[in-house]
Amino acid sequence: MNGPLVVLVGPMGVGKSTVGQLLAERLGVAYRDTDDDIVAEAGRSIAEIFVDEGEETFRAIEKRAVRRALADHDGVLALGGGSILDADTRALLAGQRVVYLAMDVEEAVKRTGLNTARPLLAVNPRKQWRELMDARRHLYEGVATAVVTTDGRTPEEVSQVALDALELKEA
Repeated sequence: MNGPLVVLVGPMGVGKSTVGQLLAERLGVAYRDTDDDIVAEAGRSIAEIFVDEGEETFRAIEKRAVRRALADHDGVLALGGGSILDADTRALLAGQRVVYLAMDVEEAVKRTGLNTARPLLAVNPRKQWRELMDARRHLYEGVATAVVTTDGRTPEEVSQVALDALELKEA
């Protein structure tokens, strides 16, 4: 199979970076996060890109970053929470080992505090998070090979459940 060994998708704050790094370590492969790629390339934060240029420009940058990472990276890859909104990105994920890390709104509140550093959650965070998830949940599920609920689990437990779900062995 070409592309990453594992791709992680899910909402902001679900733990894609933390779980991704643990999975990479356990599998003996490199870890990569497309959000980090975007920040490195743009030389500024994702929030700044949103504020300065708008969501449409950010999504175009994100789409290119995801396409490059899916083509270039063979380890564990974490995608930004909204990357699955793009139909071309969803098509590229077909045939990949994709883990959707899921959580409920109460877990999101605990983990992120739903803070204002998240540009899509600036006004009424709890309501906006629910609306985002209502709009995205079926997209995450549609690209997923496995769904792993993170609520009440440590990152170590989540990474073990993901390994088991994908039937991958540690290095």
